[in-house]
Amino acid sequence: MVTGRPGWHTMSQKLGEFKNDCQKIQIDMIDIVEVDVKKQTVKVEPLANMGQITAILGPMGWTLAIVPELDDLTVGGLLMGFGIETSSHKYGLFQDICTSFEVVLASGEVVTASATENVDLFRALPWSHGTLGFLTCAELKIVPAKKYVELTYTPYHSKQAFIDSFRKWSDSEKPDFVECLVYSDTEAVVMTGYLSDGNNKKDQKGRQIQTNPIGLWYKPWFFTHVRDFLKTGETTEFIPLRDYYHRHTRSIFWEMEFLIPFGNHPVFRFLMGWMIPPKIPLLKLTQTETLEKVFRENFMFQDMLVPMDDLSATLSFFHDNYEIYPLWMCPHKVFNTGKYQGFLKPSKPVESFEMFVDVGAYAAPKKAFNHLIDMPKAEKFVRDHHGYQALYAHTYMTYEEFREMFDHTLYDQMRKKYDAEKAFPEVYDKVYGDKKNASFNRNTSTKHKIAKKQ
Repeated sequence: MVTGRPGWHTMSQKLGEFKNDCQKIQIDMIDIVEVDVKKQTVKVEPLANMGQITAILGPMGWTLAIVPELDDLTVGGLLMGFGIETSSHKYGLFQDICTSFEVVLASGEVVTASATENVDLFRALPWSHGTLGFLTCAELKIVPAKKYVELTYTPYHSKQAFIDSFRKWSDSEKPDFVECLVYSDTEAVVMTGYLSDGNNKKDQKGRQIQTNPIGLWYKPWFFTHVRDFLKTGETTEFIPLRDYYHRHTRSIFWEMEFLIPFGNHPVFRFLMGWMIPPKIPLLKLTQTETLEKVFRENFMFQDMLVPMDDLSATLSFFHDNYEIYPLWMCPHKVFNTGKYQGFLKPSKPVESFEMFVDVGAYAAPKKAFNHLIDMPKAEKFVRDHHGYQALYAHTYMTYEEFREMFDHTLYDQMRKKYDAEKAFPEVYDKVYGDKKNASFNRNTSTKHKIAKKQ
């Protein structure tokens, strides 16, 4: 069984063709059930999305502890899959702000899983992609919101300098938001943000801090706005909170540059900028097979989650093998959850958590690129450095390699305990579900073939 949501309607890069061989169950649950200010939680159904939730919470003076970039990202996809944002250095991944799940098991039983009830299931559900049960409700942490984000852009022209700065701020609980855009092997801009009321304030150089509503249709795409600070130097701005949350939305980070090369031209922005971006499901639905093949074979769309200790080596790997820029860097905690450790775990013994960094690559490499060779090379690098990759994009690993990257110990126990093996496919079957790549023999594991036949 799988959810009945069509593949083109999801935010994943893949079309979800695995669903054609499964029984589709319609779960059209889109409501916000309850906002509990005393508990600082919001209870939502799985298809409630980020735009919907922030629109309700904002006027109440609250926001989710982590707000991933795009409005159409759903709670179910972010919890059962992958969700991150620039407050993740404080709160972890999106799954870590979930205080409880309501799940329908293979038997039809409805159970609640939390840190105190069905704890094993609670820890196993994130990254399980709906293969342990159907999510029907989730309770998420909320935090007080303010009108603006006081955002400081600090440019660097030395690799070690921007890594040291990025690491320093990632390890600090003071900024509400931390991210970095890397423009070359030596140039990057580190950004630190603080929730603010936007009162009259001066920066460290005594200049009045200006308000910049970057979400307006005629404004430059955010990654180009940030790049300018490499020339102009450190600057601080007040960004309206919703504009900050969606700073990369209009250009879909920098992917719109490949779809509409003239999209950031001032004339186009002024006349047609209100049309940007088109909805990702619309792009997927209308995308031709040829265009899909071009992007799949010539572009790298992937988030690699590696230990902060390995950040320098990771950047060198991307530069030496792909020379792909910009790169997005976002720090996040990976928690040690003790007896019940889910798919992700720290790379070394830690008492509470280890700081990881998401390195996002969303462009065409400048160096020669063969996706059947170079994507597995990137996956191997991540495995060798005890990291993880996001599963919304194409996965090239074999079944054994996939289980080497992700800890299946608790997941396998839950599959057996709740009879999920008889009702749901495995995670691997879902994330490597596109038949267009089926001829790629790296993904034909003898062990997995036998298991599927049985």
